[in-house]
Formats: sequence, C-alpha cells, structure tokens
Amino acid sequence: MTAKKKDAKQDFESSLAKLEEIVDKMESSDLPLDEAIALFKEGVELNKFCAAKLQTAEEEVKKVVEKENGSYQLEMFSREDN
Repeated sequence: MTAKKKDAKQDFESSLAKLEEIVDKMESSDLPLDEAIALFKEGVELNKFCAAKLQTAEEEVKKVVEKENGSYQLEMFSREDN
C-alpha cells in the first residue's frame, strides 16, 4: 500500500473514530449548549468527509468477472452486486 493510500485510510479511520467519540459524548453527557453545537458541527463535517471517502472508494472498487469463454474482465462494482 502506498503512503498516500495508507494516509487516506488512516484519515478515514481516525475521522470515523472521532465521529463515534462525538456521538458517544453527545449521547452520554449533559453538555452546555455551545459545546453541544460545536460538537454537532464537527460531527457534520466529519460525516461529510467520511461519506465522500466511502463514495470515492465505491467508485474505485472493481470486481473480476469470468466470461463464458473463460477469460476475465474487470467491471465496475455496483450496489446491486452485493
């Protein structure tokens, strides 16, 4: 895995972990309104980032399909295939 791909994965993973922390904190704490709003805004931005990363990953995922003649061809992954 290249450093760029590793960093992108790490960014996604750390963003998702931070988003989970924010949700847990908001669900389990009696936060002051200003802090709750700040956490909510941060969570929205993290959600957008993670959703964009997932969308990009979905577009890049390919699968190998065996054709009738025994050869293989790459096809784009689609949601209907899973």
